[in-house]
Amino acid sequence: QVQLVESGGGLVQPGGSLRLSCTASGSISSINLMGWYRQAPGKERELVANILSQGSSNYADSVKGRFTISRDNAKNTVYLQMNSLKPEDTAVYYCNLLQFRRNYWGQGTQVTVSS
Repeated sequence: QVQLVESGGGLVQPGGSLRLSCTASGSISSINLMGWYRQAPGKERELVANILSQGSSNYADSVKGRFTISRDNAKNTVYLQMNSLKPEDTAVYYCNLLQFRRNYWGQGTQVTVSS
């Protein structure tokens, strides 16, 4: 059984910053892919960024240069530092863990960028 618990969402003004955290618990492999997806109202869920256990990362073009993904393997935790936020970043952000070809999801955390 794997559980993902997210934190850090909220309301922020355009140009502001937020940091999301997600901690995995349960049977966690030392080799896995953790990441963040987001889903805005009326849109499909999309990849924001992900990072392999050895540190290689991947970003959506829309967030490159503004968001940074990192992880602490000892804590089974992945972070998403979001800077220069824009109104179009408003969405529910979901943590994801992929291991042994199985996907696990967090419950989601709302990020709202508005003045």
